Amino acid sequence: MPMLTLSPIGVIHSEHRKAEETPIQPVFAPDCKGRVEVFSEFAEGLKDIELYSHIYLIYHLHQAGEVRLLTKPFLQDVEHGIFATRAPWRPNPIGLSIVKLVGREGNALLIEGADILDGTPLLDIKPYSKRFDNISTQRNGWQDDVDDATAWKRGRRGYKGSKEN
Repeated sequence: MPMLTLSPIGVIHSEHRKAEETPIQPVFAPDCKGRVEVFSEFAEGLKDIELYSHIYLIYHLHQAGEVRLLTKPFLQDVEHGIFATRAPWRPNPIGLSIVKLVGREGNALLIEGADILDGTPLLDIKPYSKRFDNISTQRNGWQDDVDDATAWKRGRRGYKGSKEN
C-alpha cells in the first residue's frame, strides 16, 4: 500500500491548553468557544460554509501520545479495543468533532462545542447535513451502560465552564 501524506489546511484555536482538562466530546463542551483559522491558500474553499449550522472538523491529534490498542475510555473503567472507543491513542491519530458554526470572519470560522486542544492542526472541514448524517442508532456499544450524569461528569474532565452540572 502506498504511503499516505496529509498536510494541515489550518489550525484550531481554543481555550484548552491541557488535555486532561479538555472535555472529551463536543456534547460535553457546548460552552467552549473556538476559532478555526484556515490557511489563506485554502480560504476560497470556505465559500458558502456559513450556510451550515454545524460542521465536521477533522484534525490531527498531535499530542495523543503512544498508540494503545486496548484502553479504558474516559466514560468507563473497563478496557475496550481502541476502535470501540474515541480515545486519542490511535494508530492514525485523527480526531473528528461536530461543532456549531457561529460565524465566519474571512478565513476564520467561529465555533462552539470546541473539545479540541489549542493549536491542533486542521486536516479537513465538511458540512454536517441533516439529510445525510442524522442517523438513529440501534446499538451504542458499551456507552449504553453509562448513565447521563456519569457521562457528563467524566466527559467534562474537570473543565469549569458556564454549563457545569
